[in-house]
Amino acid sequence: MKIECLKDKILRAVNKASRLVTNKNAGLPILSYLLMESKNNRLTIQATNLDLGVSIEIPVRTEKEGRFVVPGELLNNLISNLPSDNLLTFEVKDDYLNVATSKSSTRIKISDSTDFPSIPTTQSKPFSIPTEDFVNGLKSVWYSCSHSSIKPELASLYVHTDDKNLVFAATDSFRLAEKRVKTGSNKEDLEVLIPLKNAIEITRIIEGEGAELLIYPEKNQISLSCGDIYITSRVIDGNFPDYKQIIPKEFKTNAKVLKQDLVNALKVASVLSDQFNQVNVKVLSAEKNLEIKTKNSDVGENICKIDAVVSGQDININFNLKYISDCLSSIEPDSLILSFDDLSRPMVIKGSGDESFLYLAMPMNK
Repeated sequence: MKIECLKDKILRAVNKASRLVTNKNAGLPILSYLLMESKNNRLTIQATNLDLGVSIEIPVRTEKEGRFVVPGELLNNLISNLPSDNLLTFEVKDDYLNVATSKSSTRIKISDSTDFPSIPTTQSKPFSIPTEDFVNGLKSVWYSCSHSSIKPELASLYVHTDDKNLVFAATDSFRLAEKRVKTGSNKEDLEVLIPLKNAIEITRIIEGEGAELLIYPEKNQISLSCGDIYITSRVIDGNFPDYKQIIPKEFKTNAKVLKQDLVNALKVASVLSDQFNQVNVKVLSAEKNLEIKTKNSDVGENICKIDAVVSGQDININFNLKYISDCLSSIEPDSLILSFDDLSRPMVIKGSGDESFLYLAMPMNK
């Protein structure tokens, strides 16, 4: 193989693909390699960790076609540190890949591509969504996933279509986040559980690409195409909890506050929180405020009062401070509404006038 290509284009592709390579699997050392194949003035770069696979195509000038595998981390480090020449030459000779610029030349040992795992393709009919909407959907909820592998469905993001929305949901059974993204029309049925670690890597690969994202609904995997990037991910075979039944239909107390006021109060409260991150939330209708209190017997205590528009009964209830603060960056409006039913039911947080995001946090026992 011999090709010429622009440094910025191959660096972008190799950098994204090399995120999936692993040097920790002694049983499958091939997973630490990138597959490179030149054909018809296109260079395809592939990587997989068996859970997640990516294929990226870039334009090149091909003098001789070829296919081989090369250590991914090594190649990424090399290209990243090469001089600022805009044009790179890649040539395979005697089981080595020669990477040359106008002022440098490097030889890297390569291997045969026979054992490289194939990346599954799809024949299903895709539907499109802006890439930034899909990324925002994942980011809006993934902090609510469980970090335990005991229940894989809770360590995953539930992504499904509902009428004219693509819905993202995640829960660890103590809190739940749901983000609804309007798609403008009914889409192909999609219902998948994407493992959290895969969702994070998918986001890092496609974020900032700007192109429309094509989603291919399938039963055993989810496939995505964004410009010259194609990704396929394993999905979890399980059932996500029927969370709609735990969302309170009516509330006894509502408090509308400025989001930044709550952010500031929680930052101060975190300095004096105890080992359980417990925060006391008190809504007082007569005083028209929401009170945030933390107490640590070894350090001290803090009370912060926030102006609020309150309707309904007074309430005094405890939560995990982190469970409240985690969701605030997912709320776009400047003001938000905290709604309460009773001491044993979850608090619901929404942006004022925004029905696209919903967050539930279960109370803590005193």
